[in-house]
Amino acid sequence: MLKLGQIDRTLDQTPARQIAAMFRAAINNRDLAPNERLPSESQLIEHFGVARMTVRTALLELRNEGLVVAEHGKGTFVRPAPPVRRMASDRFARKHRAAGKAAFLAEADKAGYAPSVDRVRVSRSSASVEVAERLGLPPDTEVVVRARRYLANGRPVETAVSYIPADLASGTPIEEPDTGPGGIYARLEDAGHVLDRFREEVSSRMPTPDERRELEVGEGVPVLLVVRTAYDTAGRAVEVCDTVKVAPAYLLEYEFRAR
Repeated sequence: MLKLGQIDRTLDQTPARQIAAMFRAAINNRDLAPNERLPSESQLIEHFGVARMTVRTALLELRNEGLVVAEHGKGTFVRPAPPVRRMASDRFARKHRAAGKAAFLAEADKAGYAPSVDRVRVSRSSASVEVAERLGLPPDTEVVVRARRYLANGRPVETAVSYIPADLASGTPIEEPDTGPGGIYARLEDAGHVLDRFREEVSSRMPTPDERRELEVGEGVPVLLVVRTAYDTAGRAVEVCDTVKVAPAYLLEYEFRAR
């Protein structure tokens, strides 16, 4: 059973901050496990000898940090820990495509989780100014748009939208929901566009309401934004992929040569 300390009234830190710090430490030290219920507000009020608003302020701080979730009528629970995907710098290596695996499937094998993809939508659209610039195309050039959601052990961890020049994707499985073994990149290479390099831009922010619903995350959980551009050996940009990832579900790993 979780043992809670007492508030130190001599500290400059407010009681609410002290309570939040106790629970933060308990969660980080695994004294409170994922999905475990925290003591009720009434129990915390009695234990710490504080007002209800103090307890609610402490719990709100934990919610804003993404450590706990509140379920109406049930209580406050430690947020379930999502499976961590280690995004290694070799995840787009040709050896994976040769084995018939796109990057997500290749990483699933390494991490040991069950991968799946749903909500696949394929359409055509005029490229936005930003996408056209990344692809090195005139604005409003037609592109094939592939939107999908990725799940690990049944939990959403990422959404991705790929933009491929229509002249490269037209009449190929890239326009189908299932692109076949190896994914988009394998089909591009089948068509003679051998991949040479990738450029990624990584940033972070809080999710929009639509992203929170799509990724099934609560308040206080940030997302990573990774925009990747793929280039073939001729130097042509053949795809732009815009991904939104649940930040706690990822660890970015890059290896660089010291030269």
